[in-house]
Amino acid sequence: MTGHPAPSVLPPSLRARLGLVAALAALVVLALAVLYAGHSRPGRVDSWLIKPTEDSVRPPWRRVAVTLDFLGEPAGSAMVVAAAVAGCLLLRRPRAAVLMVAGAGLAVGTATLLKHLVGRTIHGADNLSYPSGHTAFLTALAFVAALLATDRLGLGRTAGTSLVLAAALVAGAAMGWAEVALGAHYPTDALGGWCTALAVVPATAWLIDRIADRLADAGPPARR
Repeated sequence: MTGHPAPSVLPPSLRARLGLVAALAALVVLALAVLYAGHSRPGRVDSWLIKPTEDSVRPPWRRVAVTLDFLGEPAGSAMVVAAAVAGCLLLRRPRAAVLMVAGAGLAVGTATLLKHLVGRTIHGADNLSYPSGHTAFLTALAFVAALLATDRLGLGRTAGTSLVLAAALVAGAAMGWAEVALGAHYPTDALGGWCTALAVVPATAWLIDRIADRLADAGPPARR
């Protein structure tokens, strides 16, 4: 007996809608990349929202921004991912644990690659800014956590999609605010990081489900 198959990390009821979201997000990422390629100054939208090249917050909100920023740094992100993976394993959701690592890793990796391709800078030529990897990271984790909650709560298509997008929006907005407030990114960098995660995580989740389903169908190797 092989037992029951592991639940899909991307619920079938959400695949079409989140696939559409991923496609639209990818278009936004590419459009902003073309618009701001090689730029070293804030765009019109950036200037309208805030002056992103100067610290714009003071205590106690500055401490909040610094704490959020730390979560996207190597040490902070490692702790957050480790805790998230442990939670997934305690809930017996191995696919979600894999997605926590792969989704966040690929979102940040994609953001890093785009930074070198786009070449937008802030505070000097060595500080590549588009898109924000910190924003992509926290958005990706929130996205996966919401997928897991959707499965655990048995939410339907509309409620599940709403929960996932709301969680991604809150996480992306929080980290994006911190990065802009600390002068590390332009607002459109944060938008690009948010959309990067929205494009990458659903595709990664779909791929993990396909690989896991194929391995489950193949079954254990026959004993000789």
